Amino acid sequence: MGRIRHKRTHHARRDISRGARTRARKLDQDQVHTNLTTDSLRDSLEAPTTLDPTKAGLGQFYCIACDRHMPSQSHLETHQRSKLHKRIYKKVMEEVPFTKEEADRAAGLGVDNRQRNTDVAAMAT
Repeated sequence: MGRIRHKRTHHARRDISRGARTRARKLDQDQVHTNLTTDSLRDSLEAPTTLDPTKAGLGQFYCIACDRHMPSQSHLETHQRSKLHKRIYKKVMEEVPFTKEEADRAAGLGVDNRQRNTDVAAMAT
C-alpha cells in the first residue's frame, strides 16, 4: 500500500459550496404547502399575468410543488406525469408543515406547567 495524500484534496469542495448558495434556492416545504393549499396563491402562481424574461417560458409554465419554471406547456405536462413530480407532490401534501410551537418544543422551549416542590413534600411524609 502507498501513502495517503494529505494535500490537494479539496477539489470536490466546489460543488458543495455552490449547492449551499441561496442565490437559486428552492422554496421550503412549508412554503410550497401554503402555495398549494391556499386557493388565491395557487391561482396567481398557475396563471401569472406578467411576462418575466429571466425565467424559463417567460414565467408562464410553473410547477408549484417542485418550484420550477418550464419552457412550454408540453414540458410542464410531461413533468407533471413524471415520477419525481408525483413523489414531491405526495410528500408535500401528506406531511403537515412544522409550526413555530413545535420548533420551540423541540428546542426545549415549551410551556412548563409542572408544579414545583409538591411531590417532594408528599414523598417526605
